[in-house]
Amino acid sequence: MLTDIKTALRPALVLTLLFAALLGLFYPAVITGLAQTFFPHQANGSLIRENDRVIGSELLGQAFATDRYFHGRPSAAGSNGYDATASAGSNLGPTSQALVDRVKGDLAALPQSPDSDVPPDLVTTSASGLDPHISPEAALYQVTRVAEARGIAADDLRNLVRQHVQGPALGFLGEPRVNVLALNRDLDRLNARP
Repeated sequence: MLTDIKTALRPALVLTLLFAALLGLFYPAVITGLAQTFFPHQANGSLIRENDRVIGSELLGQAFATDRYFHGRPSAAGSNGYDATASAGSNLGPTSQALVDRVKGDLAALPQSPDSDVPPDLVTTSASGLDPHISPEAALYQVTRVAEARGIAADDLRNLVRQHVQGPALGFLGEPRVNVLALNRDLDRLNARP
């Protein structure tokens, strides 16, 4: 009986060590090396830099509070929102009074337009709380507010928003979207022109 255990134990230990080295060290090192070689921007977080300073990521939303900028989706990640260490949705269901109160507060804070309804993504959080995109409708809804705050023609802002609309991935996955950080960066460039 003891020899059967020794006979079975040796190959089990050898295979465990082999696969630990193969899948725990070799495979991750190869994939990391390939990613750094062929996709360094994406492998390092799709970071956006200005003047050698990281100002954000293409993949993570961030709060823009002033009327001079387009606002992203509300965030339930962390106490102040957009906290990547607390990425999560609110887990509040449609019958939750806390959710109803939060959405009513967000609706009251938005300028109402008689021409269109408030796009849902301006008052609902995403599942991660870090979504960097809004719908083109949500961006266009904010044009009047941003144009007034910056003294820019609304038509120029509408054109800027249309330039930032990204189609569905591979032509059919997802919905058209606008990256809020990229839009706001170009907004600053547009406003800086004489």
